Amino acid sequence: MKIGVIMGGISSEREVSLQTGQEMISHLDRSRYEVVPIVIDQRADLIAQVQQADIDLAILALHGQYGEDGTVQGTLETLGIPYTGSGVLASSLCMNKQLSKMLLKAVGVHTPTGFCWQGMDDYDPQEVEQLGYPVIVKPNAGGSSIGIQLVHNEKELLPAVQEACNLDQTILIEPYIKGTELTCPIVDGEVLPIIGIRSAHSEWFDYKAKYEADGAEEKVIQLPPITQQRVRETALASYRLLQCKVYARVDMILCQDIPYVLEVNTLPGMTAGSLLPKSAAAAGMTFTQLLDRIIASSLHERKQEWEMVQYV
Repeated sequence: MKIGVIMGGISSEREVSLQTGQEMISHLDRSRYEVVPIVIDQRADLIAQVQQADIDLAILALHGQYGEDGTVQGTLETLGIPYTGSGVLASSLCMNKQLSKMLLKAVGVHTPTGFCWQGMDDYDPQEVEQLGYPVIVKPNAGGSSIGIQLVHNEKELLPAVQEACNLDQTILIEPYIKGTELTCPIVDGEVLPIIGIRSAHSEWFDYKAKYEADGAEEKVIQLPPITQQRVRETALASYRLLQCKVYARVDMILCQDIPYVLEVNTLPGMTAGSLLPKSAAAAGMTFTQLLDRIIASSLHERKQEWEMVQYV
């Protein structure tokens, strides 16, 4: 089977995507797959490069806009090329934090309750004062904690909002919930070992904590049985509600035994230090076995989807 690993892209997470792609390439079983790296530098690259490579499957190592938001998935479906991970709908929903949070709240899933601003025209320090400091300021789309800041007072608010608005016209202001940071990787509808995260040098799991060496302590966490069940059920409910397929990662804050969903990642990082491979290893899966499972599940999922379209 000829596999194209699509990485790079045009989002602020390009460098993380390149790391993810290279890590995947290094762990794909060469006795089973012919591997072709496909590096995207601009939107116009995708169709030409994919067609030229003549691949049987696209492994998506992209992150952020034009990669994780359904656009690339839709392009590949138009070209008739199977791809890994969730489909167009789930990819689009999960990239839009505001919309996904509204859907989660509607079915009773806890998630930080704040408000949404459409650019600097909505800037209103009084509204934040009423919410109460500290708050988290974040772009509505994007990941890897890029553009997200913990704001303790009004003096810090304006620069944080300006930075977030530089990345996305729509931004979210949420109360900072202090608790235990958790991540719940899910593969084929199965919750893998839950990982607890403790940042080494910052108050929360920011970009440096995620990607710098020794930036955070990340290990499988043992929770009380009732809490463990609640966390797992919340992760699965979020995964299913947002129509995720094959694999995803649900990020949470556990506060007073209540899991608050922060976001659902449909293409979680797969670098050497990423959380999903760590969780898979704790479940007894090597990186290569994890990729094999993602590939097999994705091919099955795309076949089912396309058969349903043909039937209709």
